[in-house]
This record gives sequence, structure tokens and C-alpha cells, in this order.
Amino acid sequence: MLRWAALGTGFITNTMVAAIEQSPGSRLDVVAGRSPERTEAFRAQHGIDRALSLEAAVSDPRIDAVYIGTPNHAHHELAITAARSGKAVLSEKSLTRSMATAHELVDGVRGTNAFFVEGLMYLAHPLYQTVVEVLSDGRLGKLRSVSGRYAANIRHVVNAAGGGTLYNIGCYPTSLLHLVVQTMCGPNAFGERSHAAFGTRNNDGNVSDTAISIRFDNGVLASLQSTDDYGMAHAFTITGSNGTLTFDTNPWLPVAGRNQLTWQPFDGDAEVIVVNDDHDAFFHQVQMVERHLTAGDTEAARPSPRLDDSLEIMQLLADWEAAIPPISN
Repeated sequence: MLRWAALGTGFITNTMVAAIEQSPGSRLDVVAGRSPERTEAFRAQHGIDRALSLEAAVSDPRIDAVYIGTPNHAHHELAITAARSGKAVLSEKSLTRSMATAHELVDGVRGTNAFFVEGLMYLAHPLYQTVVEVLSDGRLGKLRSVSGRYAANIRHVVNAAGGGTLYNIGCYPTSLLHLVVQTMCGPNAFGERSHAAFGTRNNDGNVSDTAISIRFDNGVLASLQSTDDYGMAHAFTITGSNGTLTFDTNPWLPVAGRNQLTWQPFDGDAEVIVVNDDHDAFFHQVQMVERHLTAGDTEAARPSPRLDDSLEIMQLLADWEAAIPPISN
């Protein structure tokens, strides 16, 4: 039985609490936060045994694993402390808020024998085993372009210190683009690129609506768009020299039930690819952590992100933000 502490009492932690409680191999023992009042209210709401401070939770000898659901600017310090205390760490996306703290986190975690994975939960769902199989079986031919868009009206419920849409929403299409390029073009292709980006910023200085165009050095083109200011919409299409692979259901929120892709060759009939599963991505993320701990691993296996994958994803997010002209909406 894996004994968990959940760090943070925001809306995403509610979802992770449910996922941990659903898994027969895990138990949530502790919730921790900065505010004793909010932490105790969260504990009572979910029937969790104990409410502690963040510092007490990451050093508690009775805890095996921590889920870090705090705003991303606090991820690196908590992750390093937890790993040095011998805990397995599942840290919410994005990895951190800057490349300096991202490298600090990775270097600090690598200095221990603790398991660490960034919480891009969708990649743990069985849908992505199927996606990787399709990308690898040759049917698409040579990768030519990728386009993706994710819009979700969540700015009012996220911490402004988290950096805005790129780090709340944009990390999803960015990480999926990373998986596609890495799978179809090799391990070094994602870092060899040029780009241009535009966007709008809120009064707090964070980017709220943005798009980027990318040309990889191998000739592959990509365009991504992200907003946390309106809507709930998703789109992701992978185009090869032989046809297109399109996500019909939300790529970044695989559900319990039916998830669907469409393979459309340029010459031939479309094929609908359905992945049915009894559980959502958050549940599978918990199960993924359990499997790796049982195996004694310190990193996840693809499709979930390894430490170097998380750094490459984070680097594009940072480059994207830096490329946006300093204009206000």
C-alpha cells in the first residue's frame, strides 16, 4: 500500500485525491498546505486522516509518495526536499516557472534515488500507448506538420504566480508536440528549431492568449495556440506524407470510457481508432507511479515524461514566452 501526502488544496488536488482513493494500491494519509484553516477544511471535506504543514508532510517518515499540487513557482523546493527525504514525487505540470528553477529541480532530484515524474497525467492513459504505436508503425510516412490548440476558461481559478496560459494550458499541446516529434524524428529533433510567437498579456503581466509557429531543422512545421481566458476547446492534428491523424476527443483529458482518433490516409478510407478504458487519466497516473515504484525505477517510461523530456518541454514554454512582444490587451 503506497501512502500519499497531497501538497496543496487547490482545485486540481480535488481530482488527484479522488484518483488516489480509487486505486487499490494507494492510500491518501495526509493533506498539507500553507494555510492551516484551508488545509483542515480540505481534510474534513475529503475524510483524510491528517492535515499538516508542507514542511512536515514532505519529511513525514510514514509517507511514501507526495503529490505536489501547489502553484508551479513552488514546485522545485518541495520536490527537492521530498526527494531528499526518500519520497517518490509526482509534481503537477508545469515543471516549474523558469528554466533556472527547472534545472535546480532536476539536478536536486537526480542527486537522490527517489522516483520523480511531472504530472502530465494524460500521457499515462492507455490512449497514448496506442498513439505511440500508430506514430511508429509507418502508416503516416514522414512527419510534415503538427497543429494544436487548447482553450479553457480557467484564469479565474489559478494562481497568477503560475505564469498564465503557457504554464497552465500551453504545456499540454507543447508536451504532445514533443512526444510526436521525438517518436517520429528521433531524440534530438525537438531541440533543433526556430520559432516566432505572438500573444496578449493581462494586467498581471501574464500571457493570456498566444500562438507560436515553429520550424524544426528537419523541415517539420508546427503551430500551437493556447488560452486560459475563454472557452473549452481542443484540436490536435498530426500530418505525415501519407495522411493525417486527428484527435476526435480531448487529447489532454482522456476519460473513462471512449477516446477516439481518426487516421485519414490521403489515398483511402478513414479509420476510426477507439480506445475504451474503465478509468480516466488521473487514475492511470497514480497506477503508473505504483508500477514504477514496484519496479524500483527513478523515472517514468515513455509516453510519460522523463526528466530530460520535462526539461525540453519547459524550454519551449520559456522560449515561447520570451518571444511574445511586450504588449497588453
